[in-house]
Amino acid sequence: MNLKLLCRLSALSAAAVFLLSSCALFEKKADTDGQLTWGVRNGYVDFLELAEDTYPDIELEFDAYAGANPTAYSWAQMRGDDISDIFITSRILDAELAREKLADLSGYDFAKDVSASLLDPAVNDGGTYLLPVSNTVYGIYYNKTLLEENGWKVPANLNELETLCIQIQNKGMTPGLICTKTSDDPFSAVFNMAKAGWLGTPEGVKWEQDFLSGNATAFGMWESTMEDIQRYINMGMFSVDPQDRSNTELIQDELGNRKAVFCTSMVTVSTTELPNGDQLGMMPYISGDGSKNAYIYNPYGYIGLSNHLTQPGNEKKLENAVKLLSLLYSPEGQAAFTTERTPYILSVLDDAGIPEDALLYDAWQAQRQSRIFPMTYTGWENVLYDMGQVFKKWFQGAEGIDGPASIALMDSLQASYLSQSETIDQNVCEIADDFTLEETAALAGKALGSAVDADAAIIAIAPFYKNGEGLRAGISGKLYKGIIDVDGIIAVSPSYDGEYAILTMTGAQAKELAEEGFNPDGEGEPYPYILVAKGGSKLEDDKTYQVAFLMESYTHEIGGLYHAQVEDGSFRAFLREWLKEQGSVSPDGNPWE
Repeated sequence: MNLKLLCRLSALSAAAVFLLSSCALFEKKADTDGQLTWGVRNGYVDFLELAEDTYPDIELEFDAYAGANPTAYSWAQMRGDDISDIFITSRILDAELAREKLADLSGYDFAKDVSASLLDPAVNDGGTYLLPVSNTVYGIYYNKTLLEENGWKVPANLNELETLCIQIQNKGMTPGLICTKTSDDPFSAVFNMAKAGWLGTPEGVKWEQDFLSGNATAFGMWESTMEDIQRYINMGMFSVDPQDRSNTELIQDELGNRKAVFCTSMVTVSTTELPNGDQLGMMPYISGDGSKNAYIYNPYGYIGLSNHLTQPGNEKKLENAVKLLSLLYSPEGQAAFTTERTPYILSVLDDAGIPEDALLYDAWQAQRQSRIFPMTYTGWENVLYDMGQVFKKWFQGAEGIDGPASIALMDSLQASYLSQSETIDQNVCEIADDFTLEETAALAGKALGSAVDADAAIIAIAPFYKNGEGLRAGISGKLYKGIIDVDGIIAVSPSYDGEYAILTMTGAQAKELAEEGFNPDGEGEPYPYILVAKGGSKLEDDKTYQVAFLMESYTHEIGGLYHAQVEDGSFRAFLREWLKEQGSVSPDGNPWE
């Protein structure tokens, strides 16, 4: 029996089971002992093909979520005790909850093969509950061929870097550029320099926690980093592009045409060859004496196992799950992520083989030496943009911004955010009980219909994958008991937002369409529709109604047949305001009057 990428249409027919391979249509199949549920399949297709070939008897059923915030939704599922057997997330949002709901992996051999420097202390406190899948690596890009032709070596410390920059300038070239088109790059450049100093130490980790909670200041901690950054500016390593082009344009033009040698950029490249045929290299952020030269990584994702697998009766499931994770953390499994298309992806295994001429060879060495640090992002979301703009002005030499001014502005921006957050309640509504997918869609219909003054709403739900893709225009996330905030609202909303449509049809036509479902490509099983009417009443067959739809949730032919009128309006905003008005919602309550 082949590995089946399963997806259940439990919404309307509990008896129907639809099998889905990466490109197959649906067929019915019975449950088998040891069948597992897998969190998400996007980004894991290559590995899943390897798993299918290696373990053809293991069956997988997939979470078909295709909404706007998969990370927030995965943790909402965990709070609702509704996670897949194999849990996958892009970020660690609640370490305590993870330790409560996930199995301890520390006793398995595959966990011991992962580099200790990459284990997140938050979920590896006395046990191992989430492992990084693979890592995207960042450093400073450079024209490797140009360095070799001139006999220049990659600098090992700041003094060597300064000397090299003088030699580069004497050749009529710019030493280094930094992209400032978005705030992410200036922000990351400053924080990555700090990682090559003190921010990656236990003292730095504690400072970050204290600063984000309002119990520490940048003043008194950041001075040495700002001095190093000023040296980068003075030596021409952080030269600003007057055209403010994108990262990719800078690398291709400035490095590819030998106008500059280095480029500090938080961008991933799909090739290691520049347009002129020169080879691209990557070096670390250079520390003062060279002892802490650092690369930065961002986990491709994290993976863990539901602790339900450790309960009696699930022995076969656990055995199969361990097989899959053992494969994932083998050289073959990691190679499914580190392909020629992704030269910036680094295996998380210390003993992974990597060619000496590979883009990330030096980064792999740094990983073995614990000179690789996670990218700074989590916790800084609300001030990242403003801080990035401050650092951009510093690099531009604008408005008198320098290192001390940047430190002062860091403190004032964080203090301002914390004072505002105390007065702004991010919580929107209480969810009185767990909702099914159909009940969540019905609630979405009430929110949309009432916001746009429609007579009814028809909402598509997405309980399964079709042709390897989820339905981004439908409801694929459920509401769980508890308090929902703005992130939670985004999580249950479709990926498409900003517009909706009003279709004019009779009650009979609306009911017939709802019965048929949404079939965007006309093949295979249609996605189910949920029809809700104002006042909870049934639509009269001969009466004409204004029916609201989420965008992209009806076919072009249906739109033309029923005179679809597209209007501007954010469903996420509609849902937020409607939930706020309700105060509390339950599956069988909150009528649309």
